[in-house]
Amino acid sequence: KKRGKIMYKVSTESTFDSAHFLSGYSGKCSNLHGHRWRVIVYVNSENLIEEGNDNGMVVDFANLKNDLNEICDKLDHTLIYQVKTLKSSTRLMMEEEGFALTPVEFRPTAENFAKYFYDHMKGLGYNVCEVTVYETPSNAATYSE
Repeated sequence: KKRGKIMYKVSTESTFDSAHFLSGYSGKCSNLHGHRWRVIVYVNSENLIEEGNDNGMVVDFANLKNDLNEICDKLDHTLIYQVKTLKSSTRLMMEEEGFALTPVEFRPTAENFAKYFYDHMKGLGYNVCEVTVYETPSNAATYSE
């Protein structure tokens, strides 16, 4: 029997609380609402690190977790909205009130967030194989390449 490649796969997760809405959506999600988002990042490797501090590891969990937490912290307790979906007067009023706003170039769905986190963590040099984002405890989206 021929076996496939041996692959190690590790993961870490983080959460953040934020509000969003889906502009142009016909349903409840077109209204401003919040979620506790749960993000799980999976990193894989065919080999373990063979020397130094990280000997025997795919990646140092502490670094992976810190980098994921850093992104989540920037989104935590903000209103995440797609650019050009808030009237400028609404945005200005919210900013005047001191509300934290996070504009993104995509519709803020779990699917798009999965790709967003995938791309971000990949950009930090991690060998990301997939990212799963839970919008609710029972609804999740996964992105992989």
